[in-house]
Amino acid sequence: MSVEAVRLIPAITSALKELKTHHNVVGFVADLFGADTFDAARDAGLRSYLFFPTNLLTLSLMLHLPEIDANLTCEFKELAEPVQLPGCVPIPGSEILSPLQDRSSECYKWMVHHGEKYREADAILVNSFDEIEPDVAKILRQPEPGRPPVYPIGPLIQTGSTVDKESRAECLDWLDKQPANSVLYVSFGSGGTLTKEQMDEVAYGLELSSQRFLWVVRSPSDAGDLSSNYYDAESKRDPFAFLPEGFRERTKERGMVVSSWAPQMKVLAHEATGGYVCHCGWNSTLETVVQGVPIIAWPLFAEQKQNAVMLSEGAGIALRLEKREDGVVEREEIARKVRELMEGDEGKRVRRNVTELKEAAAAGMKEGSSSMALARWWRCGGKVVVGAKDADEVMIC
Repeated sequence: MSVEAVRLIPAITSALKELKTHHNVVGFVADLFGADTFDAARDAGLRSYLFFPTNLLTLSLMLHLPEIDANLTCEFKELAEPVQLPGCVPIPGSEILSPLQDRSSECYKWMVHHGEKYREADAILVNSFDEIEPDVAKILRQPEPGRPPVYPIGPLIQTGSTVDKESRAECLDWLDKQPANSVLYVSFGSGGTLTKEQMDEVAYGLELSSQRFLWVVRSPSDAGDLSSNYYDAESKRDPFAFLPEGFRERTKERGMVVSSWAPQMKVLAHEATGGYVCHCGWNSTLETVVQGVPIIAWPLFAEQKQNAVMLSEGAGIALRLEKREDGVVEREEIARKVRELMEGDEGKRVRRNVTELKEAAAAGMKEGSSSMALARWWRCGGKVVVGAKDADEVMIC
């Protein structure tokens, strides 16, 4: 994507200049992989804005990455001390963003490059909100030499689905029959898979916990990795074929297993849902925060591990799982953490915290919020206006 963005700079520049002859184009917004297109906006005489769809922790890491890289003499995973970013919880090097774990890779070099380009933006828009990351939000909101102001404009989440009503009715009907806050939702996202061994441990752990659960099962990775972020890594076989023999029959009175997909927003919003085993992808994290559902953090790849650190040690809305040296989470640990979340004192603590964040998220678009302040700043500056009323006033994204 980054290479393609660079290749398209001349075409984008030409398109922007052409648009300006017919419309009042007032700004250009690039996503996190398109920062090189700031050059096109600058050549067209437009202000440039970066939309960063994940959190302030990851943005801070990216902004500081060129400096960190210049002083780093080893791999992140070899660091003796955690990485301390201003206003952020300390992140162990092994938990840092997975594309940064091999400093010799082309991906790593592109990430450093993006960190440099981000600083060329006139402002950065982040899909987060102050209350979930208060200290770093305060720091990044204030511009400093060589770094633009940052505006948390979240939580931005998808609220609907294109899947037909009939296909999503079964698990919701089942939830309707369960007591309030009694069901643990288990899902590792649309791109996460586990090995057969780890699937077995999850199944037996849920069974040992004696708690109600709704588990979205995907077939294990054919490659045999502990986790995969490849959407085609999932076996094409029926996911239920990989479950332990007799598991569904033994747990049918208190558990439901669905194949590959569930209407996540509706599940999290359901009054029966009381917890979420979450891979800590940022979209899923915001969805569970908006609904006030506490988390058992089970990160797999990308920025999910550092998200898990922030959610457990910073925001205080997640419990962490202990892993063996080979990375497998054993059934006893799963059962213990599930019971703690659903019935224990630690579960009550994270539930209180996420309830407070739910209320803060609901206030995110009210007068006085960062999003509204951003809109006023753009309006008063005669620049980009969110939700522009004038049909001839255009923001290019």
